Amino acid sequence: MTSPLRVARPFLGALALLATPLGAQGQSSSDKPPMRAEDLITTPRLGSPVVSADARYAVYPVTETDPESYERESVFYLRSLTDADAAPRRLDLGGSASSLAFGDDDWLYFLSDRDRAGAGAQVWRAKLDTAGNLGTPTQVTTLDNAVGGFAVSPQGDKIAVWADLPRDCESFGCEQGKDKDSVGDGRLYEGDGGFVRHWDSWATPGTLSRVFVFDLAQGRADGEGTAIDGPAGANALVGDTPTKPFGGGEDVAWAPDGNGLYFVARESGAEEPTSTDLDIYWSDLSGGAPVNLTDANRAYDALPTPSPDGQYLAYVAMARPGYEADRQVIQLRDMKTGVVTPLTQDFDRSFGSLAWTPDSRWLVATAGDVLDTPAYRIDPRNGAVERLDLMAGHEAHIGNVVPLGSDRLLFTRDSIGAPAELFLARDWQQAMPLTDVAATRTGRLASTMTTRFSFPGANGDTVWGQITRLENQTGPIPAILYVHGGPQGSFNDSWSSRWNPRVLASQGYAVISIDFHGSTGYGQTFTDSINRDWGGKPLEDLKLGLAAALREDRQIDGSRACAMGASYGGYMMNWIAGQWPDRFRCLVQHDGIFDLRSFYYSTEELWFPRWDFGGSYAQNSALYERWNPVNHVEEWQTPMLVVTGMKDFRVPYTQGIASFTALQERDIPAQLLVFEDENHWVLGAENSLQWHQTVFAWLDRWLKQ
Repeated sequence: MTSPLRVARPFLGALALLATPLGAQGQSSSDKPPMRAEDLITTPRLGSPVVSADARYAVYPVTETDPESYERESVFYLRSLTDADAAPRRLDLGGSASSLAFGDDDWLYFLSDRDRAGAGAQVWRAKLDTAGNLGTPTQVTTLDNAVGGFAVSPQGDKIAVWADLPRDCESFGCEQGKDKDSVGDGRLYEGDGGFVRHWDSWATPGTLSRVFVFDLAQGRADGEGTAIDGPAGANALVGDTPTKPFGGGEDVAWAPDGNGLYFVARESGAEEPTSTDLDIYWSDLSGGAPVNLTDANRAYDALPTPSPDGQYLAYVAMARPGYEADRQVIQLRDMKTGVVTPLTQDFDRSFGSLAWTPDSRWLVATAGDVLDTPAYRIDPRNGAVERLDLMAGHEAHIGNVVPLGSDRLLFTRDSIGAPAELFLARDWQQAMPLTDVAATRTGRLASTMTTRFSFPGANGDTVWGQITRLENQTGPIPAILYVHGGPQGSFNDSWSSRWNPRVLASQGYAVISIDFHGSTGYGQTFTDSINRDWGGKPLEDLKLGLAAALREDRQIDGSRACAMGASYGGYMMNWIAGQWPDRFRCLVQHDGIFDLRSFYYSTEELWFPRWDFGGSYAQNSALYERWNPVNHVEEWQTPMLVVTGMKDFRVPYTQGIASFTALQERDIPAQLLVFEDENHWVLGAENSLQWHQTVFAWLDRWLKQ
């Protein structure tokens, strides 16, 4: 058992952030205004940078939101990577643009639907000269189908493009349409098919995300294209590339010599909703069947990342089939011998990104580690792992890492206190900021401070948490217990455009988050510990963590507290309502499970409940019922705001309606907020504003009396 540890750090200045109290929620000495929901929603958002072949320039997107109309658009900036004093320059791409990527010849490729009259995007490109000037864009593809994404070969002589297409299409321009013999608008699904619906979309039987490769002749796609999944028919590969629902360009990787393509796919079919078996395939671009390089592993394989010298293929793999939160170990495949080495087998963290240095000497990867997501330098010769110290203070959340040469790293960094900015590190040392996308803007708002603390949780294990509140605020400060989703996840030190501790703290609250048993970033045993114990150790940790936070910060008024959470956090709100009914003045339950039995039979990714509950509902119904909130509604008494999205197929909206019905029947004060066009997340700008306004009003109602 370890003794409690506390680390406090304010977020100040141009690269810091926010907060301010409202009402009678304690006092703050700041003369800056508090962050409002409107500030969060309209704060410019930095996207992933792309780098020119000579590493002289980076181009990055910024999403801007109009404060009046709440309409969003992406704008693009060019930043010198050799001149520390250079100012970013806005680029004019001549129309709509997205998904930018550099070719090795410094042509900047992108998707655009200009001149398409709603027919979808095609690939375009523009030349970037040595002075950083962009030439006139020209069209690369003129395909009958809209292009969903692309990847240009290292030599610039081929391009891979992907889109949703019928599996029996032999060309990218295959005509799609309704069966001439069918009537009505219904979709007919066979019992031995794959997903009926996934995340927020209904499946179209026989249609998959597929990749075709075209030759490039003078910057134009040429020919009919070659399908990398091979011909249709018996024993054909039938699966999505990129994978759905969240796969993208990281699922497709060119060989360094441009003579083939690595790609990720999960086979479609009756087993798809119960399988985490993503595999990495190799296509030699001949049109024949691809080779499954990871067929021996029935679990997850992803992130194919070939070394620039062509000697190795690095990727991540899980060991246990059916478990989506297993540790991702970096694998190294020798491309001459086929021997695979589990490079980071002895390092107990799960890696989520991979990149090689251009000389193939090092791998740079990121992984969660006790509230941070730092970058690591990994030696491919022996698997030695070194955590990089790139930032003063906490690393917080490092992402989008691009090695430049052997001694420079470009990356984004964000934290609870600050949205993402672009940074450049030299000689593997601490980095300097390259952008001011949102730093100055958020620096004009009242600062918050975040205190990290640890305490003995369930079984005496060390559990970590954070308290975020206005920096100079004095008590009494009402408390919000923030419960993360997953459940194998973390409320780590990172910025969020949705569940954002800073904007909530700016309303005058102390936001307390606990990384309970099952959270990530503390070793695989800790992550595994929630298995078959959804309502056990996690609830004990939350109880102990809230008490520990109140001891850490005596300014917090524990008698005025509400709890809120989404997804698993929403489940926990329903569970708390029945298991800890007298602790909180109110609850906010977003997309939470109310009835595990009906959830099992209506969700889409069945591998998830099967792993966490030891089988299907029919196989282990007693365990499902042990942790089922619906069995304890007679104990409910806490006022609850319920939020749900009608396009949420992960936790269908009927779960929210059921919670609301239980509250109504017991005359418990309740509200139900339903979004017709949102999924498991609230993404639309105006909907986000409504979400925040509704949540803030609900909290104020119960905590500011």
